[in-house]
Formats: sequence, C-alpha cells, structure tokens
Amino acid sequence: MSNHSQPQEEQAFILFAQHGWADTFHDIAQLAKSLANPNTIVYTPDLGWLNTWLKITPLIYKVENIATEAISKYPELPWRIVAHSMGALIWLEVLDRHPEWLSKIHSFALVASPVGGSDLGRLFDPFRWFPLMARDLGTNRRSIAEEIASKIPVLSVVGDIGNNTDGTVPVGCSQFAQATFVRLDGIRHAPLKNHLRVATAVRQFWENPLIATIQTDSASLLIAKLRSLDLTETDNQNFAKAKLIYTGSDDTKLWVWTNALQVMHVFVSVGDRCVYSAYAGWQSKGKLEIALSAISLRKLET
Repeated sequence: MSNHSQPQEEQAFILFAQHGWADTFHDIAQLAKSLANPNTIVYTPDLGWLNTWLKITPLIYKVENIATEAISKYPELPWRIVAHSMGALIWLEVLDRHPEWLSKIHSFALVASPVGGSDLGRLFDPFRWFPLMARDLGTNRRSIAEEIASKIPVLSVVGDIGNNTDGTVPVGCSQFAQATFVRLDGIRHAPLKNHLRVATAVRQFWENPLIATIQTDSASLLIAKLRSLDLTETDNQNFAKAKLIYTGSDDTKLWVWTNALQVMHVFVSVGDRCVYSAYAGWQSKGKLEIALSAISLRKLET
C-alpha cells in the first residue's frame, strides 16, 4: 500500500523537531513524540545549550548536515518540520539555502518564532556590534519566510498572555504573508515548545495544509507598508498613550507615541483593537518619519 492511500495518522514521514535558544532537545522531543505515528522517523537535533548563546551559523550548518543525511538515508519520505523560536529561524536559513528541498516538505510549523527580528535581541545589541546570538535573533527574516510560505504550507503558532506578546516574542513578530496564523491565548513562550494546544494546532493544520492567501484589507496593507521599513515590533502596552494621526477605510487607524527617550512608536488598530505595534530604532527613524508624512498627506488629499 502506498503512503498516499494510507490514513493520515499512519503515513510514513520524517519529522524534524528543532529546539530554540537557551534550550536542549528534551522538551521539543516530547512534542515530536505526541505528533509522530509508528511510521514516523523523528529527528530532534540537540544543538547544545551553551552553543545557542553564541552564533547561529554553526547551528545552521549542523541542522543542514543532519537534513542532508536524512535525504541520503530516506530519499523517498516527505518531511514535516516543527520548530520552536530560534529553531524555526535556523530552518528558515536552511531552506533558504536549499530551495530544492521544498518539494519534499509537507508542511513547516513555526512556534513562537521572532521572524521579524526579536525586539529583545535588538535591545541587547542595537548597533549589531557583537557577533553573538542577540544579533542573529534580531535579524529580520520575514522576506525569507514569505518566500518559503509562497511555495509550501506554513503554520505560525504564537502565544498571547496579553498585550500581544507571549512574554518573550511579540505576536506581530511571528506574522508573515501566506502563513496560516494561530494565536493561543494564555500561553507563555517557553511552554509553547511542547504544549498540548500547540500539538493540536499542528495536527489540525496537517489535516489540510494550505498556502494562505495574501490579505488585502486596509489594515494588512498598512502593516505591510510599515513592516517594509524594518521597524522593531513589540507589545502594545503603550497603545493607550498614542495619538491618532490617520483614519483610513474599514476603520483602520494609525497612532504614534514618542517616549521620554524620543523613541517613536507606531500602532495600527482596527477600531480600538491594536493589531500592530513597533518602534523605530536609530536606523529606521528617518524612514518612519517619511512614511508617516506620506500617509498624513494622503489623508489631506482625500
């Protein structure tokens, strides 16, 4: 009997489950175990706790080599990838280097991954001077993620304990075009790596893995424009302090707030519900000011 005629829960496949920063394989292996069936070949590479504090490049090489070995050993089996936080960033880099592997991939599930660039990483190394993990975590990989998501089914699962954050990664930082997005309220960053609700979300996605359509509503288009500026996405705890500067169609609103250190924050809401929060670092402040001026001018002309 071929794999295609087997029930979903019995099909043979390779499952790569990758842990993230300041972690080892133990917890993500429990998630992988809950997702596997008797015919699943599971890989849970242990990158080493200390190594996850250094540079991401050696970790990318390690995962790349393990994936290459898997192809050699099981050339006919499809892949499913589930990765937590930094682990998903590693897989984005691996797949960006090997687009020829995409045809083997059934789906890719990112869990609590700072695809747009970790705000904590950028806070620790705002000038990108230090060749350590903070700089790597703060790198914006959204364009890589969107290119991959345009070719294979991609799921992005996030937690939200309030204010659009899981306590470590802002919700918006994990969003990108053509990925299916699932928000799990009340779950912090670390427990997401082997949480029952994450396993449920992944299984549901596996039942009908699709490439999501690009959103074209007013809020999504405005957010896409702001994301093109490579702002640092953050939580929305300061949204109540912001001043409204623009109201568009569909009740999409744009707000700004400048803190005591003269750091400009920008927010997008639909009605009074904040759906995007970011601030402009030293590299992007000028670009944000130009973009806001253009949006305000457009308002005056309409």
